[in-house]
Amino acid sequence: MKKITNTLFYIITIGGFSTLMYWIICKGKGLEDGRGIISKTSENSAFQEFINSLTGNLHHSIGLLLLQIITIIVVARIFGWIFQKMGQPMVIGEILAGIVLGPSLLGLYFPDVSSFLFPAESLGNLQILSQIGLILFMFVVGMELNLKVLRNKAHEAVVISHASIIVPFALGVGLAYFIYETHSPEHVEFASYALFIGISMSITAFPVLARIIQERGIHKTKLGAIVITCAAADDITAWCILAVVIAIVKAGSMVSSLYTIVLAIAYVIFMIKLVRPFLKKIGERYQSEKSLSKSLVALLFLVLLLSSFTTEVIGIHALFGAFMAGTIMPSNMRFRSMFIEKIEDIALVLLLPLFFVISGLRTEIGLLNDPALWRITALIIFVAVFGKFVGSALAARFVSQNWRDSLIIGTLMNTRGLMELVVLNIGYDLGVLNAEIFAMMVIMALVTTFMTGPSLNLIHRIFKTDKEVVNDKMHDLGRYKLLLFFRNSEKGTALVKLANSLSKKVDDNTSITAIHLAAGSGLHQMDTDIYEKESFAPVIAEAHSLNRKIISLFKISNDFGDDVVDVANKGDYDLLLMNLEESIFDGTVLGRVLGFTTQIINPEKLINTMTGKEKLIENSLIDNNTRLILAKTKIPVGILIDKDLHKFDNIFIPIFNDNDEFLIFYAQKLIHNADSQVSILDQSDKNKNHSIKERIRLIEHTAPNHIRSVSVEYVDEVFLHKQDLIIISLENFDKFLLLKKEWIDKVPSVLICSPSKV
Repeated sequence: MKKITNTLFYIITIGGFSTLMYWIICKGKGLEDGRGIISKTSENSAFQEFINSLTGNLHHSIGLLLLQIITIIVVARIFGWIFQKMGQPMVIGEILAGIVLGPSLLGLYFPDVSSFLFPAESLGNLQILSQIGLILFMFVVGMELNLKVLRNKAHEAVVISHASIIVPFALGVGLAYFIYETHSPEHVEFASYALFIGISMSITAFPVLARIIQERGIHKTKLGAIVITCAAADDITAWCILAVVIAIVKAGSMVSSLYTIVLAIAYVIFMIKLVRPFLKKIGERYQSEKSLSKSLVALLFLVLLLSSFTTEVIGIHALFGAFMAGTIMPSNMRFRSMFIEKIEDIALVLLLPLFFVISGLRTEIGLLNDPALWRITALIIFVAVFGKFVGSALAARFVSQNWRDSLIIGTLMNTRGLMELVVLNIGYDLGVLNAEIFAMMVIMALVTTFMTGPSLNLIHRIFKTDKEVVNDKMHDLGRYKLLLFFRNSEKGTALVKLANSLSKKVDDNTSITAIHLAAGSGLHQMDTDIYEKESFAPVIAEAHSLNRKIISLFKISNDFGDDVVDVANKGDYDLLLMNLEESIFDGTVLGRVLGFTTQIINPEKLINTMTGKEKLIENSLIDNNTRLILAKTKIPVGILIDKDLHKFDNIFIPIFNDNDEFLIFYAQKLIHNADSQVSILDQSDKNKNHSIKERIRLIEHTAPNHIRSVSVEYVDEVFLHKQDLIIISLENFDKFLLLKKEWIDKVPSVLICSPSKV
């Protein structure tokens, strides 16, 4: 009755007041007389008016800006993803995306589209937003620097980093001498031009370098620590030099720039001596807090903006102020980590791609329409690589690094990435660099960043150590090597229990390795040690409680699937155990059946389902990374659906055809190591193949009363409730569910297995 009353009240209220408004509007029509209002009654004119309204909204500044941002983010992410798959830093793809959207490609082949998307009058808004993105970016770069590490390794780092600056700087000044007359703006003095060419040759991309080091797993080595420290010292020194160069360029002469330099020094002293101690006290106060209050976040942003404003007014660019503000933030890593998380996604995903497109719109590859210009481009690349690589490598060798490590240091320090673009855009905005040199320098930044990965691979192959050669050739004496891949640390404990149950009685001949991968987030590199320790803590604790040794392997990853496959195939493992993050047991089937993911939709997954290459149930179970691992891993894979797995007393193994014979191996392992009671549901064609039955009889002979065969009629809800684990093949998992569909909610933990491919 109450529901009917509420419905009547709703209808009377909405209907009554709607009628009242309609009556008022009709009466108000009479007030239009004498106002020259023309009534448009034609359907064509009404539709045309609608179209004109849409067009007008699109060309409105906010509408066009939003369309530009959407286009930029989509194209940047696509290109970044492509280059990630190629094993290259994502920033290369994002820079290329900017060039593609600029006059070099879109403007050249689709000028109408380019003029529609990026009309000249709209670029001011993009420029302002991109500068805000750069300010946030440089602030995070400053926060990423660990000044304590820099102080501890100052001697070696300063020698290498300063050599990696002065050598390319000097070569850049020498290069400027030869190209000044033909490739510099007329109003620019030689000193300003030469200094900017020099600093352009000297930059190292600290964020990209840190990411490469972590992805290659050398961040915890002595070499990794030295390179990170060198890059940090390089960053600080280069930005200080850049501030001086900007002051000289803006002042117009060396003498008049002294006033700016003095003010800059006073600003740095003020930030270090007054602002930094103040922020340190605030950091200590909030050290134990799990989150930052909005008032504190507002204060930190205020410090950032005031610092940037001060350096912009002084004349050394707002980006230096942002960088300086980042370096003086409280050194507590938890404090910095929480604040970085609040701004890095906005800076990296939303605002920074705008800077790439602004750079791309300025990069006109078509201007290099003469072989002589391409020769100069090649010369710029050679000078940049030779100066940075040779300067760093020789300095590293001088401070007693071996040749292998020295060449690796030189290669990594030659990485320029986004930082080079920042310097080039500053030079372009100041009018020091013309469009031709700007395009050449952008190409140089791309080439020097792109070559880092292949160069490191080449050095590794040439200078492979004797220990590595022996390890490559030695056959591991362990009879059973288990690899555990976990995404959630709490779920990883179940994998440890399972691995222990498969091997605990042959501990001396077994090794267990646990691998955990963390998604790289672009800049946020500083808290990986803390993250690694926290991620492995439950897994290691579980291993210790079982009196088992476990090897931990942690890596920053761009592609979980490929990296797990690489470790599994190259590590001579016997079995890969992993969790299933999502399944039909704890979510809806429809999204996974159709291939919906966080990437909207997976076309390959949908097509494979429709063409029969993948089964419906199988498709609904397996996420993209797991499917890739199953497809490419050569060793057997076990995918655990964990439902509070803690004991292994009763195991159920359904066998549906001859291909499931490999599951008997797991029955043997569990009976031998965990004294499990195994029930086999054998639905295979026994008349054609007696192998499965013979293997079961052999187990019965060696371990009486530990294995038995059961019929389909015997398997009911009561039976399933008594089981601790079901082991089943991926190929026939759907057949098990189709026996009785209500079992989906009744089954215990499940280990879905795929056989070896070799």
